[in-house]
Amino acid sequence: MTNQRLFLFCAGIGLGAGLVAATRRAGEAPRRISAQRRGEDATSRARSQATVTAARRLNRAAGLLATSVLADSGVEHYRGSFKNKAMYTPLVVSALTLGVSLHGTADKRPAAHLSRDAVYALAAATGLIGTGFHIYNVGKKLGGFCWQNLFYAAPLGAPMAILLSGLIGFSSERVRESRRDAAVRPEIFTLPAGRTLAAVTGAGLLGTTGEAALLHFRGAYHNPLMLLPVTLPPVGALLLAGVAAKFDAAHWLPRAWMWLLVAMGFGGAGLHAYGVSRNMGGFANWSQNILSSPPLPAPPSFSGLALAGLACLDLIREHPDA
Repeated sequence: MTNQRLFLFCAGIGLGAGLVAATRRAGEAPRRISAQRRGEDATSRARSQATVTAARRLNRAAGLLATSVLADSGVEHYRGSFKNKAMYTPLVVSALTLGVSLHGTADKRPAAHLSRDAVYALAAATGLIGTGFHIYNVGKKLGGFCWQNLFYAAPLGAPMAILLSGLIGFSSERVRESRRDAAVRPEIFTLPAGRTLAAVTGAGLLGTTGEAALLHFRGAYHNPLMLLPVTLPPVGALLLAGVAAKFDAAHWLPRAWMWLLVAMGFGGAGLHAYGVSRNMGGFANWSQNILSSPPLPAPPSFSGLALAGLACLDLIREHPDA
């Protein structure tokens, strides 16, 4: 690895760590409930605070996913000259989702917010409809679903990122409005919130891995580091599946692996920046190279999903039955 590439990789991780640390204070984890702490009221307050903290962390994860979608869809749809006016939709929706996610991250109240719910539901619907548009775009081309079209037509899995942002954000509101009674677990439509979200996040990691695998296959995996986003996230998905299946969520490995994926996502943005710089003209010719080089905003979607996984683990730690 050249010094320039190493610098960009470390810069990506450093920037990501700074972003996480900047919002960490707002969602700082409460201390574990001490075994010596007495009184049901104190326990209820502590667990209520734990659900609010988990909800704010989920808002943060949804916001990071929305940021990735906003930047990525902006570049890709600009490259497509916004031929279809519907191509403006993910920009507007992801910007709204980012806004309500920032609001939710700062909101310490144990109550859902109607506007956040509405925007998150809109984001999920946009992801579903956008996936249909992209499938149609590939299928209508000469040759249909051939490798050529899968490589260079509308990416099939891209709209699912805003769908995941909407699902995680909407779920954060369900966690936030959980009853303060310590005996009642946080739920999402009668399902245990922590384990349900762990399953959703794991599925999201697998889907994002599939998208990265396709595009890195297009690049012939010419750099061995291109194997990281197709090998590390499936392991994380497997660990989250174990958490969803009620294996030991307190084990250090799932948490450590989620942090590894956070670093991988931000570090990947640095490596993609290196990919831009090595094209003719580098960043001096950014208006062309940004469009034809590896997408800068794509890798942090792994970081957003990993942060959601960490929020699930923290919620289950405080509510073992969640």
